[in-house]
Amino acid sequence: MRYAWIDKQRKAYPLPVMCEVLTVSISGYRAWKRGGKPNRTRLTDIQMLALIRAIHAELKGAYGSPRMTRELRDRGFPASKQRVERLMRENGIKARHKRRYKATTNSKHNLPVAKNLLARDFTPTAPNKVWTADMIYIWTDEGWLSRYGFKYLAVVIDLFNREVVGWSIKPRMTTGIVMDALTMAWFRRKPAPGLMHHSDRGSQYASHAFQARLQEYGMVCPMSRKGNCWDNAPTESFFNSLKNERVHGACYRTKAEAKADLFDYIEPFYNRKRKHSTLGYASPKQFLETWFSNQHAKELAA
Repeated sequence: MRYAWIDKQRKAYPLPVMCEVLTVSISGYRAWKRGGKPNRTRLTDIQMLALIRAIHAELKGAYGSPRMTRELRDRGFPASKQRVERLMRENGIKARHKRRYKATTNSKHNLPVAKNLLARDFTPTAPNKVWTADMIYIWTDEGWLSRYGFKYLAVVIDLFNREVVGWSIKPRMTTGIVMDALTMAWFRRKPAPGLMHHSDRGSQYASHAFQARLQEYGMVCPMSRKGNCWDNAPTESFFNSLKNERVHGACYRTKAEAKADLFDYIEPFYNRKRKHSTLGYASPKQFLETWFSNQHAKELAA
């Protein structure tokens, strides 16, 4: 309102006098005239660094400079990629170190396997068209999260918005863990028949019980080619993010602590907050909500 009043009185009073009386800056007024945001103040390096450190701690070191830049902007702070990158580099602020993980499923079996119908087409045009699935193991100070040496996490991901729609944690690598993850996904989404559920050739996914459950849900079941991890790259990418951004460097004292942290990463953080480069740096939930809003607008305009 003050800038609008000043603009109307320009012919009657000097600009410096009006700005002084109304306690606004001349540069702010000129920015308003250009359609900018005059009240936005550039942070000093010390202020910006303090903010970066706070976000880095809040997100447990998950973001490098590109995502950190987006996070700062989304919180209302002007930031260039070059400046954020410089401040993080000069002060030793880094995203967690990236590591690869080992495959856990067993593909050495005599069960029937399906063809790779997905053919690395990881860009469905709508939700509930293509889901991918896989599993990994987790370690704690109590030892591997089971008396057999491992605790396993199985997930189901909707490729459209990269959301983890189903997941399960169990002490054994059995068919039950992948069936539980699939069941969670189905109850959450209730997809129409014809959905493509892509996995590797592990015995859990090739089992008669799991295949029967897919048929019950009306799903098609393509599988990756033998020994080719790139056929299920988006799911492997999620596991890499999980381990790099949360599990590696964490010290889980108990099994319950590990389970709680996995839940915290998947549901509140990854699905709802984490900026995904494939989604234009939106979170999976944000991307899906935007898509539904656009679809609704198109229906109203039709």
